[in-house]
Amino acid sequence: MALIITDECINCDVCEPECPNGAISQGDEIYVIAPDLCTECVGHYETSQCVEVCPVDCIIKDPDHDETEDELRGKYEKLVAEGKTAPTTAG
Repeated sequence: MALIITDECINCDVCEPECPNGAISQGDEIYVIAPDLCTECVGHYETSQCVEVCPVDCIIKDPDHDETEDELRGKYEKLVAEGKTAPTTAG
């Protein structure tokens, strides 16, 4: 499932540069995550990098975008094929 940023976000700017898919951007009031680009870092890292760096733990799974790990990997592979994210060199 894609991730969302709750209204507890303090706009600290640390999550946006960590996203390998460019899914995080500044919204009207807080940062937002584009669900069509979020793979929870599947294909890139073992864990979601934005969650790892968030100092207030405001990034959670989005219940409106329920996806399996296989679906997230498929989304990653589609993004790579479209040139929207770089392929990983990790195994």
